[in-house]
Formats: sequence, structure tokens, C-alpha cells
Amino acid sequence: MDRAAELKRAISEGDEIKADDIAARALEEGAAPKDLLEKGAVAGIYEAGRLWQEGTYFLPDIILATEAYKEVMKRIEPLLKSGDVSYKGKVVMGSVEGDAHDIGKNIVVALLRSSSYEVVDLGVDVPLREFVDKARELEADVLGMGAYMTTTMRGMEEVIRLVDEAGLRGKVKVIVGGAAVSRDYAESIGADGYGDNAAETVELVDRLLGVV
Repeated sequence: MDRAAELKRAISEGDEIKADDIAARALEEGAAPKDLLEKGAVAGIYEAGRLWQEGTYFLPDIILATEAYKEVMKRIEPLLKSGDVSYKGKVVMGSVEGDAHDIGKNIVVALLRSSSYEVVDLGVDVPLREFVDKARELEADVLGMGAYMTTTMRGMEEVIRLVDEAGLRGKVKVIVGGAAVSRDYAESIGADGYGDNAAETVELVDRLLGVV
């Protein structure tokens, strides 16, 4: 088995230490960072996403695979040249202020990355204005917010107001999701879309950006 295939397996199995070790050895042996990214790291996270969608993997499996992918990307990403990576679009995503839950968000991030999106994960408890500032700074195509408590989901409406105020509404699509959020709520606050689950969110982003 070549290094890229070994890396794909280690990431899909969520073995963070093994994946990083394989990536390090492959680079030392002269592997091209772009090939290692596409045939190893991305292929691995894509495989994990496929197993989740078919019901073989569960949330902990996806989280472990995502962590392995992130660890390997720390090593590969600085070595990539401009143009090495082709993305369908850029997504800025996080859990809204006051909300420290991120399992659902992490799954969405993993599946979006496995679907060739560049995802900037802002993490949890993200200050509302930071969503707008990052969307503007990074020229995001999509701004995604997750809320998992009824006490925090109201921050989504304020972010949308700030997006409007900043004049970004025509430039960035705003999507929302999370356990506390419903499709009706998303429509009521003027979001461009609602993702009921991770797979649906990927389809939503594809549709909003016209890449289906």
C-alpha cells in the first residue's frame, strides 16, 4: 500500500497519531504535498463521510476522522503552492455566541471539506460580529451558524442584521442549523437556507452556490 493509501485509511479510521506519522514519512520520502492532500487526506475524510452517510459510522467516528484530518493538514497546508487546491467555494462557520456545542458543526465541517469546500471553522462561542468580520475579511461565499440551545439561537437574527448593515447580503449566503433551530425559524429571520443535518447542509450549499 502506498503512503497516500495508508494516509487515507488512517484518516478514515480516525487514527490521528498514525495519520500524522504517515504524512511526515511521505513528505520526507519526497511525496508531493498536493498528491498527499488529494489522494490521502481529502480521500480519507471523504471516505469517513461516505461511511457516515451509509450508516456505518456514527458521530464519534466522524469526530475522530475530522481531528486526524486537521492534524495532517497542519503539516501539509504550509507546503501547498497557490493553485494546488481547487475549491467549490469558501464557507465560514461556527457556533453562535454563548453556545459551546460543536459536534453537529464539526460533522458539517467535515462533510463540506470532503465535498471540496474550503471551510474556515471559527469554533464555538463565536462573538456575533466576528461572523460578519470574518465573512468580509475572507470573502466567504457562505456564512454558516449553528445553535444548539434556544437561548443562543436568537443571536443568529442579530448576525443577519449585521450582515445586512455591512452591505454583504448580496455577496454571502447565510445558512443556519443546529438542534435548537427549525426551518420555520430560519425563514422567519431571513436566512438563505436551513440544514436539518450535515448531508442536507452540503446539498444546500451546493444549491445556493449553483455547483450542483
